Amino acid sequence: MKLAIVIMAGGKGTRLKSKRAKVLHEIGGKPLLRHVIDGARQIVAPSDIYVVVGHQAAAVEAAVKDSGARFVHQEEQRGTGHAIQTAQQAVEGYDELLVLSGDVPLLKPETIARLRDFHIEQRAAMTILTAAPPDATSYGRVLRKKPDSPEVKAIIEQKALTPEQQSLREINSGIYAFRAEPLFAHIGELKTENAHGEYYLTDMAGLLVAAGERVVAVEAANPVEVLGANTIAEMMELDRELRLDTARRLMAQGVTVLRPETTVIDTAVEVGPDTVIEPFVQLLGETKIGEDCRIRSYSVIENSTLGDGVLVRHACVIAGSRIAAGALIGPFAHVRLESDFAEGVHVGNFVETKKVKLGKGSKANHLTYLGDADIGSGVNIGAGTITCNYDGVNKHRTVIGDGVFVGSDSTLVAPIVVGEGSYIAAGSSITEDVPPNALALGRARQVTKPDWAKTHRAKISKS
Repeated sequence: MKLAIVIMAGGKGTRLKSKRAKVLHEIGGKPLLRHVIDGARQIVAPSDIYVVVGHQAAAVEAAVKDSGARFVHQEEQRGTGHAIQTAQQAVEGYDELLVLSGDVPLLKPETIARLRDFHIEQRAAMTILTAAPPDATSYGRVLRKKPDSPEVKAIIEQKALTPEQQSLREINSGIYAFRAEPLFAHIGELKTENAHGEYYLTDMAGLLVAAGERVVAVEAANPVEVLGANTIAEMMELDRELRLDTARRLMAQGVTVLRPETTVIDTAVEVGPDTVIEPFVQLLGETKIGEDCRIRSYSVIENSTLGDGVLVRHACVIAGSRIAAGALIGPFAHVRLESDFAEGVHVGNFVETKKVKLGKGSKANHLTYLGDADIGSGVNIGAGTITCNYDGVNKHRTVIGDGVFVGSDSTLVAPIVVGEGSYIAAGSSITEDVPPNALALGRARQVTKPDWAKTHRAKISKS
């Protein structure tokens, strides 16, 4: 049995009132379509996934190009039935098809597998994934032949329900399994006799039943999984549900998430046990955090790796960086792209780094900018220090050896090398290399004039 998954992702999503294609909108840190593909990849190989694209096809393909899925172009978008007609040639040779929707991102791989297995066990021509939400209004209802039977008699749209059928709660999710042979034998019989003049895949149920084929239904365990979104507000409800589910998963792994409803944690984030995530923290992208860390409130960490025992104090921003075990960051630190901190580093109040390597135990605790620098172990960077890395055209690196002491309010004009064990006097502007164990001063000699202030005040008081 050869199985393919077809994901319908060609629609505009006009009700979102957005310029972007619907499947490119993000929840949980990823586009809707990426969530669906990631789930499908746990069922079949990427090469057996076919994404039907139409509106903004180039942008949609670019967003998921690294997924390994294949793409089918639906040049004219004429409904879900037309999307599968468009994919017919691409999926030739497959025995069974699962049809997913690119804007239903909460569907779990376990539910997709259950749909597949039930479909095969029932030897059905079509299997409909259904759900029973608290409010079924606006959804098409599934009418079974008997209440306890898996066989489906029809799918009835909301507006076509009779008074006796209004109490039906089982809805059609728009997610299906098909046996390829009867599907394509009858898909040409779809009509466009509806308000939108489109070919609806839903109508395949009636066509296959009329042809004597077996059409069955299986209910999703959690109706939330099959929810889509037609407005930004509805999409943010999906985002909330997904992020709470992510927080629950982390807590089940030994992570303490205080007030999880206030946190923003992307689905790809990994956190070790006994780490504490305080309220209003954002953990984004491919962030990985080790064990026994504490991330204090209002910090934002994106695409970064933190070792064990790291303390991130309040209101820090960390992006695209690596922080080794035992480091102390913040409060109010900005750790920018490609910063790499060794064990025991301290980076404190209002310190900004960019493309900086900080060696073991080095410290920059106050009001400092460190950009494009290689800094050794045991270095102390005084308050107000700046590595002047930009000459107006090019960026240059500063190299600071082990054990260097940089006095407060110093400027190091790159390119420059400060040898190990040397001292930079406070308030210096250093423009030349400093040899190891030297003292470098780059400031005017202090001049003190006794009683100058007293004389000056007397002078201006007479004027």
